[in-house]
Parts: sequence; structure tokens; C-alpha cells
Amino acid sequence: MSSKQKSTYTDLQQPTKSNWSVLLGAAFLMGASAIGPGFLTQTAVFTEQLLASFGFVILMSYIGVQVNVWRIIAVSKKRGQDIANMVLPGLGYFLAFAFALGGLAFNVGNIGGAGLGMNVLFGMDVRIGAVITAAIAIGIFLSKEAGVAMDKIARYLGLMMVLLTLYVAFQSNPPVGEAVFRTFAPETVDVFAIITLVGGTVGGYITFAGGHRLLDAGISGKEHLHQVTKSSVSGIVIASIMRIFLFLAVLGVVATGFKLDPNNPPASVFMEAAGTVGYKMFGLVLWAAGITSVVGAAYTSVSFLRTLSKKVDQNNSKVIIGFIIVSTIIFAFIGEPVLLLILAGAFNGLILPVALGTLLIAAYKKEIVGDYKHPLWLTIFGAIVFLSTAYLAAITLINQVPKLFS
Repeated sequence: MSSKQKSTYTDLQQPTKSNWSVLLGAAFLMGASAIGPGFLTQTAVFTEQLLASFGFVILMSYIGVQVNVWRIIAVSKKRGQDIANMVLPGLGYFLAFAFALGGLAFNVGNIGGAGLGMNVLFGMDVRIGAVITAAIAIGIFLSKEAGVAMDKIARYLGLMMVLLTLYVAFQSNPPVGEAVFRTFAPETVDVFAIITLVGGTVGGYITFAGGHRLLDAGISGKEHLHQVTKSSVSGIVIASIMRIFLFLAVLGVVATGFKLDPNNPPASVFMEAAGTVGYKMFGLVLWAAGITSVVGAAYTSVSFLRTLSKKVDQNNSKVIIGFIIVSTIIFAFIGEPVLLLILAGAFNGLILPVALGTLLIAAYKKEIVGDYKHPLWLTIFGAIVFLSTAYLAAITLINQVPKLFS
């Protein structure tokens, strides 16, 4: 790599002074990327449909994908698409294109969600709110220390979302005992809900967000595996806690017989549980969920293209900014492509077994991981996840996708 390339995005490649800051930032980047506007809506809708049994869906959606993926990325010192190309030539190009396209589709929704959050907070037009949010996100990547700025915004806003949602969960007074019981003994098992949440939580670009961030920060190799594992688990815990708190908040509201507003299910939860203050809290949570997901989706989607194109690699920050601008233009002038967003969400879940299976194979190829020995228990656990998500994906393709075009 030339010195010119290095100076373009040095802070995204070199280790920061505190590994802990980067590790925590990567965890929150993954967690906050998962907690987007779609995350809020899906949780509210499925909780209203399944009530306490939705706890089982949460349990299934947080099965161990991240630890396998992050460890293999770290020890190979290669991004996901490069690993895939070494396993099967051309597969990395397919995954890179699929994840980047899915990331773009989701970013339209993320921008729109952030704009709606600004509308709730300040009463401004949603499109103006979306443009302001995009400008803030662009400012992060114009910074000379974009990596540090990205880590901080993910940490602070991610923590704020969790705390505000916890408050609303307490206010709604949910039946916690019933929720715990039905998490392990559900009355209803909804396959489509599971694959949707898997795709929105650990599918698509989200799977690789933190792993790629650590790689760019120089935290890789066998000597850092313990730190990488802790960071990946932290990311899962962050997203899990937010999902659980939001689930309990919605459950407490719908358990009383209250019907959520179909136009904005999560907003009606916050309003019913905590009144006008709760509604304003929802606006803040929605905006935070939107902008953190915009940053995470743009950064990770472009990271899939960096090693496949020298021009993208040389102009990484500019391409990320362009990615955000295109997402904003689509939302502002065309609107949210609903069918595209639905297909992207389903596709995230459908492509997950392909990505996970590829990396599990890579874990046993010496030309990729050297003399590294992947733990047998992780391989077994990963294989179980692969088979189960592949089965769920097949069921979804057969039963659900045709309905989108009917």
C-alpha cells in the first residue's frame, strides 16, 4: 500500500492508543448496526403477534454466529469476501455484491427512520430530518479520526438507546415471569419471525461489521483472539439487551389489551407506557438507531468492496460518503422502496448460512489460517447454526417469498 493510501484513512487501519476503546467500539458498532428502525418495528410487531412466546424467537436469533466469524477474520487477517474467494473463487465477489446491495437497501430505511425520529423530536419534515442526519454521518467520515469518531458515536448512542428503552420497559410493567417461561416453552413457534430477526440481528453486513472494524484497526492475529472473542460476545450482548428490553416494553403494553398503531408500532408503545415524554424518548431512540445504523451499514458495506477494487480502497472515506449520499437521495426523492427493503431483510437471513458455512470451511484451510486450530466446540456449534439457518431459509423461500409478489 502506498503512503498516499495510508494517509487517506490512517485511523481506520492503525491501532488506536487504547485497544479497549476499539474493541468496545467494534462491539457497539455491531450491536448498534443491528438496532436500526427495522429492529424497533419488527420487535414491536412480532411481540404483539406472539406475546410472551416472542422470547423464544429472541433466543433463537442470537445463536453464535459472531464468535466464529470474528475469530476466523482475525486469525486470517483477511476480510470476509477475501476469505470466501480463497474457499471458492468468485464466491467473495458474490457475497460482497449481495452484502453491499443489501446494506444500501437497509440504509434507505435507516435514513428514513432517523428522519422520522427528528420529526418526532422537533416536528420538522421527515426528509429534512433525513438530510440533517446524513450530514452528521458524513461529518464523521470527513473527520481525520473517522474510526475513533465512529467508535464513540456507536458507544454513546448505543448506551443511550438501551437506557431509555429500559425506562419504558419498567413503565410498562410487563409480565416478566411469563416472558421467561415462554422463552423456553413457547406456545407458538414462528419460523418467518425467527429468520427475519436472524437476518436483522446477525445476518448480512451486520455479521462482519465488528470483525472488519477490528481488522482495519490492526487488532488481528492469534495473539488478539481472546480480545476479539470478548468483543464479539459484547456486541451480541448489547443487541440482545436492547431487544429484550424492547420486547418487555411492548409485552407490558399489549398484555393489557392495547392495540399498537399499525402505522408506527414502536411509537405507540412508548406513548402508551410513558405518555408524551415516552413519545419524545421514542423519537430520540429512533434517531439514534437510525444514525448508528447509517454509519455501520455504510462503513461495513463499503468494506466489502475495498479489496475487490483498488479505486474503492484508495478512496475509502469518499466512497462511504457517496454511499450515504445515494441512500439519502433515494429516500428524499423516491421514498422507501418497501418491496426492496422486505427482500433485503429476508435476503440477509437467507445469505447467512452461505457466509457462515464458507468461513467454517476456511477455518480448516492452512493457506487461510496457517497453523491456527479452530476450537471443535465452535465448529460444532457453528455447524448446528448453519444447518438450522439453512433449513429456516429454505422454509422461508418456499412459504413466504412467493407471497411478496402475489
